[in-house]
Amino acid sequence: MDDFKKIVAENIIKVRTSLGMTQAQLGEELSYSDKSVSKWERGESVPDVYVLKHIADLAGVTVDYLITKHDPKEEAGIKKPVPKEHRYSRRFISLTVLAGIWTLAVTIFVILWICGIMNWLVFVYAVPVSLVTMLVLNSVWGTREVNLYLISGLVWGVIASIYLTALELNWWQIFLLGVPAQVIIILAFSIKNKPKTQE
Repeated sequence: MDDFKKIVAENIIKVRTSLGMTQAQLGEELSYSDKSVSKWERGESVPDVYVLKHIADLAGVTVDYLITKHDPKEEAGIKKPVPKEHRYSRRFISLTVLAGIWTLAVTIFVILWICGIMNWLVFVYAVPVSLVTMLVLNSVWGTREVNLYLISGLVWGVIASIYLTALELNWWQIFLLGVPAQVIIILAFSIKNKPKTQE
């Protein structure tokens, strides 16, 4: 049994390092703690079949690969992580979309100015539109933590837009609405799946 644990441990280490993941990242992906991953990699315990299947799927190998001894020189056929250039193209796409929004805002401002209407609020409204766009893109490509900042910025941006639109009415009280909204956003983002620990 100890030999079996050692084989599984070696294969999990090989798979994790080939994917470029830390123990914490693999644990998060599997909804387990990094301590559990560490136990598996030290051969103190073996993950259940469901977890082995999940690890195998991540790496593009079979469960059999994870429980079989291999020659160290053998090529695993493990999926490689997404190349870094994809990150740059995503950033480029995001910046291009933002540039498009602000170009549209400038265009509307200039057209209104030509028509004799000087309305600088066009730029104020471009801020929430930009934040909504970034929120959508980040939800697809980015991280959960960045969404916290984007949603917070969106709430305060909408409140500021309303205030500046009705500036002559001096509705400063609407900023008070942002406080409970901000608390709700922070609490909502504090909710996380508790990682499982394996005895």
